[in-house]
Amino acid sequence: MEYRFRPRGVCSSEIIIDIDGTTVKDVKFIGGCNGNGKGVGALCRGRDAQEIIDVLKGTTCGFKSTSCPDQLSKALEEYLKNK
Repeated sequence: MEYRFRPRGVCSSEIIIDIDGTTVKDVKFIGGCNGNGKGVGALCRGRDAQEIIDVLKGTTCGFKSTSCPDQLSKALEEYLKNK
């Protein structure tokens, strides 16, 4: 299933998650830091959504109170809540 999320307060404009049940198959960040987005996506492949949330939640970027990884954790929380 493809799940799309509009992040707030970060450089990326959209996060696209391919998820099967609670297993993340792929993550793509639209916009933002290309290499970091690809790296985070690669690290998430095949992992359980809650495990990813536990690791990424609260990650900040520079002076911002959030980051693309933190927004990914919010996207996954929203997905699990509405699943």
